[in-house]
Amino acid sequence: MSGICGFVSLDGKPAEEADLNRMLGQLERRGPDGTVGWIDGSIALGHTLLATTPEAQAEKLPHTHQQSGCTITADVRLDNRADLLASLGLHTPEIGDGELILRSYLKWGEDCLGRLLGDFAFAIWDSREQLLFCARDLTGMRQLVYHHSPGKVLVFATEPEAVLQHSDVARRLNEGRIGDFLEGLEAYDLSSTFYQGIAKLPPGHSLTLRDRQLRIKRSMQLAAPARLKLPSDEAYAEAFRDVFTEAVRSRLRSPAPVASMLSGGMDSGSVSAIAARLLKQSQAPPLHTFSAIGTDPECPETRAIEAALEIDHISPTRISLGEIASYRADLERLVNASAEPFDASMTLLYAVYLFAQRSGHKVMLDGVGGDTTLGSPNMIAWHLRGGRVMQAWREAKGEEQFWDHPEPALPGFIRGVRQAYIPQWLRDLRGAFRQNGERTSASLVSPDFDERIGMTERRLENAEHIALSWGDSLENRMKRVLHPYIIVARERYDRVASALAIEPRDPFLDRRVLEFCLSLPADQLQKNGWPKTVLRRSMDGLLPDAVRWRAGKEHLGWDFTQSLWRDSEDLAEVIDSPLVQDYIRAAEWGTKILHGEHDSSFEDRLTIHYLSAWISMRGRVEQATEHS
Repeated sequence: MSGICGFVSLDGKPAEEADLNRMLGQLERRGPDGTVGWIDGSIALGHTLLATTPEAQAEKLPHTHQQSGCTITADVRLDNRADLLASLGLHTPEIGDGELILRSYLKWGEDCLGRLLGDFAFAIWDSREQLLFCARDLTGMRQLVYHHSPGKVLVFATEPEAVLQHSDVARRLNEGRIGDFLEGLEAYDLSSTFYQGIAKLPPGHSLTLRDRQLRIKRSMQLAAPARLKLPSDEAYAEAFRDVFTEAVRSRLRSPAPVASMLSGGMDSGSVSAIAARLLKQSQAPPLHTFSAIGTDPECPETRAIEAALEIDHISPTRISLGEIASYRADLERLVNASAEPFDASMTLLYAVYLFAQRSGHKVMLDGVGGDTTLGSPNMIAWHLRGGRVMQAWREAKGEEQFWDHPEPALPGFIRGVRQAYIPQWLRDLRGAFRQNGERTSASLVSPDFDERIGMTERRLENAEHIALSWGDSLENRMKRVLHPYIIVARERYDRVASALAIEPRDPFLDRRVLEFCLSLPADQLQKNGWPKTVLRRSMDGLLPDAVRWRAGKEHLGWDFTQSLWRDSEDLAEVIDSPLVQDYIRAAEWGTKILHGEHDSSFEDRLTIHYLSAWISMRGRVEQATEHS
């Protein structure tokens, strides 16, 4: 997970080395293994290296192809190197992933994107055509943001703070995004940032600058596979395990040992189990795992983690909530310096990455994409549409037991009936009436700010953006596996990990795994109320049954956050912070929060503190990097 940056002066002025150096300096935290800049007339490209593949240790980016004069900078890990080398007729296996992308572009042009398998964000300056071509991977594992001032400059980088180091980019907060944070609308869209004039390139999209004209378009899609038909549940489980194993194997490619998160859930447990088995087969040292555990030995998550630690060929590290005092200072520093306010709630994640960095790791496996990759349609409705009424009822009863719902199975069954038999257009209309965009009484947003940024419209647009039909059509399945929630989650993991120079890798978002899961019959994704059934079966003999057949989904994230902040003096006067007074609903509401007279006072104070700390940090950065 290196850092990349660059800019094109559209007014013909030479690229300023000082601008490039400031941008690179901002990214060196992300890529501490080497910094290189390249300037050619009005074009500048830069790279800060985090060497996480064997080839990256030798590759120098930006890289120029001597015959064509084209130059690339890239944050990349390719998983189909052998296929690309063969297709390109290359016999140099030591070639770096960045150069391999450039060679692919030189042969296939923009169509090369469909041939790249892996995580990437890159920029190519094509000196032959005088154009800039940038792209971002399908699932958003690597980030790319940009600023375009028509006729003047195009600036891009891995993160907004690097773009802001360019002297032609003004630092202006995007107040709409601040409203999104206060209202929890993180997935409002996939292009907004917290700064006006700086946008994210959405996943699966490319950016082309030619003749001073900027074009953004979707350039990558998942393939539409035919439905898979196998003779038995065991055959499906074996087929899934084969595809998933290859995805994990690809993510073990590193010059140093790879680590893995290990919670008490199926997803990280499955990743760790497969990775450990592959390492054992290759006679490599055990997989180093990191698990955040609670103080209550009867906590379901802690008990499940202890069971998961029975996985063969792992070397576990427990990060104890009870010992948080020993790393509290580092944790507070990391949280308060979060790249976005949304990231500040990731206390547990910061702790895991902190311990991994202290152990010398640069790569961390996780299973964040498991819920969306293996998400099922509404199985009650699915069975009802097929005339399987008794099986639909068994699903309703199974869901009640799996999730330990306080309500009985009947309401869930009735919802399935509505979804099975009421037309989609009518359900959409009903939802539109229910979601009218009105502010709630619990909103932290002040009425004046609400009106100023058009919060009512933003709520409606957010509801439309995240809305999802839970039918079993291929279109609905494809929307689920790349839902906005998983995109913003992956971006959040990227930002948190980059604070500690660690690269996250998620096998569940491997394109091969995604397309395989799209081909599965729905009852391989959930059966009798148990989600991810094909994964559970595929892990037989690899993952302890106490984890494989664990019901529910408790986790310790909130426990870590409460322990870090419950007694913090930083929250005491947060309501009075002048940095947030224009945004929050103060006065009588703030007084109730401040004195703990409101049920959600602690959560609200945390939200306000996160925003205040973020604005404060951005202000300090601005003063420290003021441009002449």
